[in-house]
Amino acid sequence: MSIIEKKLRLEGPLGEREVTALFDSGASVSCIRPDIAEALEQPIPLRKPLQISTADEKNSMTVNEEVALHFYIDDLRFWTEFFLVPGLSEEVIIGVSTMQQWRFKLDFEKEEVIIDPRVTRMRI
Repeated sequence: MSIIEKKLRLEGPLGEREVTALFDSGASVSCIRPDIAEALEQPIPLRKPLQISTADEKNSMTVNEEVALHFYIDDLRFWTEFFLVPGLSEEVIIGVSTMQQWRFKLDFEKEEVIIDPRVTRMRI
């Protein structure tokens, strides 16, 4: 598991906010602190709660809500669903599911998120 920290801008129907995000190769899903999510979008209740474990698998938490938000890296626009995790110590965690969706590559030596320019164009 490795982590890269990067500033990005989140955008939702209620506003926008710059945050520090962790691109975490050990996190399977993307998560957000509830206070940040609620300032940007009305959370959607999950039909069934999810149990999410921390990296050490000693702690787990129940997730009851999610939000869909757009985020910008170097003025390039992306979007994903974030689970609201109570007590999350970080503002935002970008997990592997989002990195795979957008084909992000992590260069841990240079501490960079590499974006394939072919995935920044929408197609139908």
